Amino acid sequence: MDMRKAGQVLVVALVVFAIVDGMAAFSLCNMSGDDLDLCKPAVTKDNPTPPTKACCDALSKADLDCFCGYKDSFLLSSFGVDPDLAVALPSKCNLPTPASCS
Repeated sequence: MDMRKAGQVLVVALVVFAIVDGMAAFSLCNMSGDDLDLCKPAVTKDNPTPPTKACCDALSKADLDCFCGYKDSFLLSSFGVDPDLAVALPSKCNLPTPASCS
């Protein structure tokens, strides 16, 4: 595995850890761990719920292009995050979906 790929895997692992544990001090793509935790129920494979207003408010401040860089990671699904649900989240929050998420 080249260094760039290893770095990407590490970043995705940190994202998933933040989603699972709600690390308040962690920030990724302009969202804190707490912000990521707000959206977790909407991107969880089993019984996803519609995103809450709090999730959508946090997502509106996020760098969505940044998040789209992680949509094809195998780690997301291994931590219960459905990549398709994650990609659909901006639309569900009435936010534009970046072209990089297509």
